[in-house]
Amino acid sequence: MVLKGRKEEKKSERKYWDEKFETLPLPELQKFQLRKLKETVEWVYERVPFYKRKFDEAGVNPKAIKSLEDIARLPFTVKNDLRDNYPFGLCAVPLKEVVRVHASSGTTGKPITGPYTAEDLEQWTELMARNLWAAGVRPDDIAQNAYGHGLFTGGLGFHQGLTRLGCTVVPTSSGLTERQITIMKDFGVTALFCTPSYALTIAERAAEMKVDIRALPLRVGVFGAEPWSTAMRQEIEERMGIRAQEAYGLTELCGPGVGFDCEVQDGIHINEDHFIAEIVDPQTLEPLPLGEKGELVFTALQRRAMPMIRYRTKDITRLRREQCACGRTFVKMDKIYGRSDDMLIISGVNVFPSQIESLLLEIPEVEPQYRLVVRKKGYLDQLIVQVEGRRDIYEAGPEKRLEVAARVMAHIRGMMGIGVDVEIVEPKFIARSEGKALRVVDERPKQFR
Repeated sequence: MVLKGRKEEKKSERKYWDEKFETLPLPELQKFQLRKLKETVEWVYERVPFYKRKFDEAGVNPKAIKSLEDIARLPFTVKNDLRDNYPFGLCAVPLKEVVRVHASSGTTGKPITGPYTAEDLEQWTELMARNLWAAGVRPDDIAQNAYGHGLFTGGLGFHQGLTRLGCTVVPTSSGLTERQITIMKDFGVTALFCTPSYALTIAERAAEMKVDIRALPLRVGVFGAEPWSTAMRQEIEERMGIRAQEAYGLTELCGPGVGFDCEVQDGIHINEDHFIAEIVDPQTLEPLPLGEKGELVFTALQRRAMPMIRYRTKDITRLRREQCACGRTFVKMDKIYGRSDDMLIISGVNVFPSQIESLLLEIPEVEPQYRLVVRKKGYLDQLIVQVEGRRDIYEAGPEKRLEVAARVMAHIRGMMGIGVDVEIVEPKFIARSEGKALRVVDERPKQFR
């Protein structure tokens, strides 16, 4: 298949949004990072009592930071630190200098707040513009922004970047899927922005409405806010006839715009002039060398309102320092394998939902709609994979469903070495997502989780 995004690539003499920093030689980049690291550490030490106390307890004076390697001497920041200091205990500026506040959903406790100064918003807008430009979005695109608008950073973050590029922005927000499709068709939308799971929901509903998305002007999508596999990227590209690009970020740092992929689609470039990325062992918290898989840790270098120092993301990935064919010199990280707090241990094997997702998408008889149910079976954890069968398969009867379930079980066992139960469920059994998809349902008693 020739994707429209590649076949009809818009021409522009400008290859990069910010060529100076995106192609900065490593020695110059690291010199810049060190200068900004020193400034930021002193900034929070002087202005945030939480960090002053943490640094003092660790025996680290900001003046002692002499090299980038010294970052390992700084204490970590974790999500509970933000909750314990809710809402503005970690803010480094008075509220009169804060021009906007975003927040996480707070589904597992108090929400995580993200205050911004005017300077922070300007930096964020520029980072989003980099992301979108690298994805192939251009000023003459008609951009449908189906990320949730409000406290969630996605909607307004993308809106800012698209506006900076000069696109025609259609801020549909999430939900009302049939209206999304009608607008996409009637407005001649060329670029779509939403979570990857919602992109699949849109594609599925369009097919039910007899709308051929592949025949529409739509040519590129930028998706993020949840882990998604390469197999899901390929599924979206095939179903929508577009190029599917990625945006990576988190509320604690600025929202989307922390990292992005380019036309090569081989890893996510980290905006290293704004963030230092580390990989640490999730158990020992010791730094790991480039190329080893572990937990991703970030330090913000230019934020004013609430810069994070060595923030543990819980995302599992690895970093690679290599020359990208696109010419950018920023370090690259692999797509997120999963989150350490979403990791399941089945028969002694670490299992991430994205791994199961990739294997399911290799089975043509099932849909890319699934959930993982964890139950207790005696002393052991039992994993049940519920995946929708394609309509013709499901309606073929119980014997056919059992046959497909056996194939899925054998495929997972053969590739991952674990035994799972598989249930081929009817179409539409899995709740459709308008934002982040719920992939894991833990039915174990609380004391066993």
